[in-house]
Amino acid sequence: MNAVSSLNLPLNPGRILMLGAFAVACWLLIPQENYLAGAAAWAISLTTALTDPSRELRRRMGVLLGCVAILAFAPINTDTRPIKFLTLGGSFLAVIVLPAIILHRTDPGVIRFRIWPKKFRWLDLFYVAISIPLAKFILEWYFGFNDFMPWQWPLPEAPDDNSMGRLFWGINGVGIWDELFFVNTSYCILRSLFAFRIANPVQAVLYTAVLFDMAFAGVGPLLVYLFAITQGSMFEESESLLYVLIVHLIVDYFLYWEIVNGQYPGYVQTGLFH
Repeated sequence: MNAVSSLNLPLNPGRILMLGAFAVACWLLIPQENYLAGAAAWAISLTTALTDPSRELRRRMGVLLGCVAILAFAPINTDTRPIKFLTLGGSFLAVIVLPAIILHRTDPGVIRFRIWPKKFRWLDLFYVAISIPLAKFILEWYFGFNDFMPWQWPLPEAPDDNSMGRLFWGINGVGIWDELFFVNTSYCILRSLFAFRIANPVQAVLYTAVLFDMAFAGVGPLLVYLFAITQGSMFEESESLLYVLIVHLIVDYFLYWEIVNGQYPGYVQTGLFH
């Protein structure tokens, strides 16, 4: 699955506790901002990781838990003002760059930035193609079922091209970051230690926690979790960022227009990119 073969570590009570506490810490610290209980869960996960007999697990989980700590205090929201690109962007950049630098020195090959797939598979193209109607249908249903969703992204009362441009590029920038962190970093670290059936559901918890904190309320966590599972599965099979990035940008395109249609009916006919 990886430039570095997975250790496929067996689960024992300590590792089950570590991963369970990790998942709980992600949810409590990031969207819930329950720092007392979240810090306790984070400490339990770190303690069990540091006492594990596997040196690789101690290093890699220590790095991943460090990323969770950074995200716990990051100002995660959908504000599109230029200052947010710096404050939130700094935290988002840190959890991509720091693990890559640290693990490149200690565990080379765990995190890599492979764009092009190692082999061509028709199934990957089918997944990309089917994501177009699925993304359109699911987002239309989601925004219709949760009519508050368009206002999760603060925009001025009247549309202007600067605000629309920041919204468009902000959504797509976060979408690219999602795959670079949740899949290329979090999933790869977990997958280098555990089997796919363990690593993928755990990375999906972190994926869901951050996006729920950002905007995706209502039934959003369920949809995001399922999306995260499919993205991890795609990456597992293709060993490539190309397809997961394309699919995410397709989703983000329809997400952008759902927000715009919700807040500015009629803007599609006269707005940016049309």
